Amino acid sequence: MNHQFPPEFLWGTATAAHQVEGNNANSDFWVMEHLPDTVFAEPSGDAIDHYHRYREDIALLASLGFNSYRFSVEWARVEPEDGRFSTAALDHYRRMCEACLAHGLKPVLTYHHFTSPRWLIAQGGWQDMDMAAKFARYSQKVTQHLGDLAEMVCTINEVNIPRMSAMLWMAGGPGETFIRQSAHALHTTPQQFAPFMFAGTAEARDVILAAHHQARAAIKAERPSLPVGLTIAMSDMQALPGGEEVRDRMRHELQDVFLEAAREDDFVGVQTYTRERYGAEGILGPEEGVELTQMDYEFWPQAIGATLRRAHEVADVPLIVTENGIGTEDDERRLAYYEAALQTVAACLQDGLDVRGYFAWSAFDNFEWLLGYRPTFGIITVDRCTQQRTVKPSARWLSAVAMANRP
Repeated sequence: MNHQFPPEFLWGTATAAHQVEGNNANSDFWVMEHLPDTVFAEPSGDAIDHYHRYREDIALLASLGFNSYRFSVEWARVEPEDGRFSTAALDHYRRMCEACLAHGLKPVLTYHHFTSPRWLIAQGGWQDMDMAAKFARYSQKVTQHLGDLAEMVCTINEVNIPRMSAMLWMAGGPGETFIRQSAHALHTTPQQFAPFMFAGTAEARDVILAAHHQARAAIKAERPSLPVGLTIAMSDMQALPGGEEVRDRMRHELQDVFLEAAREDDFVGVQTYTRERYGAEGILGPEEGVELTQMDYEFWPQAIGATLRRAHEVADVPLIVTENGIGTEDDERRLAYYEAALQTVAACLQDGLDVRGYFAWSAFDNFEWLLGYRPTFGIITVDRCTQQRTVKPSARWLSAVAMANRP
């Protein structure tokens, strides 16, 4: 399929602050990475030092022909203590926006990408409804400082990931010893321990959605014309014969509730990597014979087309692919993944879906949360000893697509 994309289509890559900046020492994740019995494979450390090297990194991304860059603002840097905001940190992110614009990249900002300030967790974290107002206050402050430069804002990255983690991947939590040590280090109790990634209860879901809605109102109060949305982790949820009821129930709980909450937003960010198969007993493992990625899920690039269609059906707002990619050491497979995925995005556009952008995950090989630095999602590799960046062939291919505005 050789389909011309819309003239104003956003082509970009994405990063998250904690995964690339380095030394985010005031965040909850930094604390948890350094516990004696941590569930993290390794600490984030210097990461790829994007905090200091952003100018060169942004210039590199622009040289590849992208017209946008999605990155996150780190709450733990901006508000290191409750109600105390750092102008220096806000100025740093403003300089990042200015660097983007100077190189022809439209800044797409994410206000929360998994990590939170330490003090927030001590106050009850993401299961305390008071947190929603604090996130709105922070969002207002960031918008006051950066809103005039931003192309759009994603309030919260993957609002459904805590619920998904609790129901699919980490039933029962990350382990009693880890929770006890984390709670002690973050000055809370095991019962109140609720960093974002581990806030998987229905009550925490309501707090997260309230935080999004209050933040959206705060952003709009400062910048009424600034597009605001959230992003949702979506897999292509497929039912085998007999698994339809289970799949539908899980899809409602893990996707549709959040898509319904986004119906008043300016857009929904769809973030997709693979499919999930459901049988009568629940979720199934990978199908025999299907290629697996470094994350041990299926190589299934066509999933993004299915999730875009589902998001359109339920939310009925404009859509942006805010993350899509693959963890692999074989860059030929990465290129093949992107090629197949973009064909399905093109098919969605031809069928009339309002898809406005595509952001490859990720710009760089980086810190992949609990798994450390082993999975490599980047289109640019980084030697973490020298911090040397090397562009991969998949980046060159995406560069050609972005400049031609067609896959």
